[in-house]
Amino acid sequence: MNDRILDHYLGEFQLGSDIPVDEAETLFDALIGSTNQMVIAEVLAAWGEKGTSEDELFAFAHLMRHRMKRVNSVHSTFVDTVGTGGSLSKTFNVSTAASFVIAGSGLPVAKHGNRAATSNSGSANVLSELGIEIDVDPTIAEEHLNEHGICFMFAPRFHALSPTLAAARRSLGRPTIFNNLGPLCNPASAPHHVIGVWDKHLLESTANVLLRLGADRSWVVYGENGLDEISLKGTTLVAEVSDGKVDIFDISAADFDVFTLGKDLPEQCSAAESAKIIRAVLSNEMADRDVERLVLLNAAAAILVAGRADTLPECYELAKASIRSGSALQKLNTLSVNQK
Repeated sequence: MNDRILDHYLGEFQLGSDIPVDEAETLFDALIGSTNQMVIAEVLAAWGEKGTSEDELFAFAHLMRHRMKRVNSVHSTFVDTVGTGGSLSKTFNVSTAASFVIAGSGLPVAKHGNRAATSNSGSANVLSELGIEIDVDPTIAEEHLNEHGICFMFAPRFHALSPTLAAARRSLGRPTIFNNLGPLCNPASAPHHVIGVWDKHLLESTANVLLRLGADRSWVVYGENGLDEISLKGTTLVAEVSDGKVDIFDISAADFDVFTLGKDLPEQCSAAESAKIIRAVLSNEMADRDVERLVLLNAAAAILVAGRADTLPECYELAKASIRSGSALQKLNTLSVNQK
């Protein structure tokens, strides 16, 4: 039955047809219920070729949010910062590094993520390399968020998908709708987000879905050099969710009062290499180098959308103080100690 359903939607996608909203659950259940990796991969590939509509993305995100296990936060203001993966330009795990900097500034972080599906290292991969137990019970993640101001929520613990679906995604080697869905389905229902997308055509639709899901002020970003983060080089496109609407604009490092050519950045880092870089950044060993600047830009954006300061340069200085004071490293060490 599941494969017949998938064959039907494969044909629809190949014809360029979008899924009617009232059929989203049927397709979703077939994708997670099928044990046929090949047909799942074919459906995801055809869907990607057609392009995901905003209504499709919203319907799937709404469904996943309804079904997910939840973390209840005592904090009224907290954030998630995440890249969707799949970007053309690849470096180290910037958003994961930024999460410790943000938490060290006093702004709680409910970090949601997974192992890599389309990149060298997902947040779960690099956190494991940093000595953090990623696959913890939701009650433990909730305790960490409420007591320590930071937690990691390993996606498979919170979303009932399937190993076959995960294998199909990996077999494609390119992003699918599930890359975009994960950041939209934070189990703690974070009110503020900084989400990096791999394709600028996803920028506005992702922001519109965040708006429809009830997010407070948030940014969806795309670095025009292909980075699914705020970039040091060139411009970054931003879709800002705020005051019931989405505004599109661009920023550059200069808006943070940062002036650099952005040449001193590693490329294609493995999880082990990313972990080494993150620990060095948090330990003040990369002070005033481009690696640190890239982390600070992305941390500053989260601090801004959460309303902790009014300007990007002010937020950048708060992020820098988190590293210089040792608070960011302390958040890493605390999470590592308390996860075990």
